[in-house]
Amino acid sequence: MLKGAIEGRQGVVSEVKYNKAKWLLVIFLIFSGILANYHYNGQPWPLRLLAWLFLLGVLTAILLQTSQGKKAYHFAVESRMELRKVVWPTHRETLQTTLFVVAMVIVLALILWGIDGASVWLIGSLTGQRG
Repeated sequence: MLKGAIEGRQGVVSEVKYNKAKWLLVIFLIFSGILANYHYNGQPWPLRLLAWLFLLGVLTAILLQTSQGKKAYHFAVESRMELRKVVWPTHRETLQTTLFVVAMVIVLALILWGIDGASVWLIGSLTGQRG
């Protein structure tokens, strides 16, 4: 029983070490990509863009092998499933809500403009700056 627990713990420790190594590799590849981008500055930008896209694919593949990457991938998959369950408003409902919000913004802007004008007039009258 104790031997199994120790072996399980060692597996977790080695996974953490591999995760750190993978993250260090990702950081190294990012800096290498930046340096290569500056070094090959004279090359056409579409070629450099293809190199960056390839590097992005490699980085994604590496990051998906880490425990944090696996969690992020599962989170994205679950979020997508939840988005499929959402009942989205119709075009008409969206338009009505938008028009209501615009109308309320205009009404509140006019109210604030009125309060501002009244307070400027009142302060001007009290301080004697209005004739």
